[in-house]
Amino acid sequence: MPPQPATPFTAPDADFAARVRDSFGRQPAMRMIGAHISAVEAGFCEVTLPVTEKVTQQHGFVHGGVTGMIADSAAGYAAFSLMPPDSSPLTVEYKINMLNPAAGDTLVARARVIKSGRTLVITQGDVFAVKGGAETLCATMQQTLIVMRGVPDTRRA
Repeated sequence: MPPQPATPFTAPDADFAARVRDSFGRQPAMRMIGAHISAVEAGFCEVTLPVTEKVTQQHGFVHGGVTGMIADSAAGYAAFSLMPPDSSPLTVEYKINMLNPAAGDTLVARARVIKSGRTLVITQGDVFAVKGGAETLCATMQQTLIVMRGVPDTRRA
């Protein structure tokens, strides 16, 4: 896989990677599909999904909704890495373009923060289908998240 891009951002705390991984680990949806964080830096996150039949659609490609799930999570956690420890992220919107069928052994979503503001964070991400070591860009997205200050990153009633 290509090297992770260096980001111009500095995380607000030294424990940002542990916070990101802990939060991701508490997502039943990511566990259900088998996704995991494969890299995290300040302003960057990579999510990897081993392709199994349970995430495919009728043509055998990874379902577009699943592709969107890992893109949304990678971008959300790239944003979360830059948020204060007493905050949590919430996606406001995203736009995703499916460029090629998501067909491979794994999917990899790589996302980076474009602008980190006090209230809103803008991210961009790409999803690649990996087969035999070769990567094919299958989706690209842009996302806006809100920084929920003073809202812990835990399950709410």
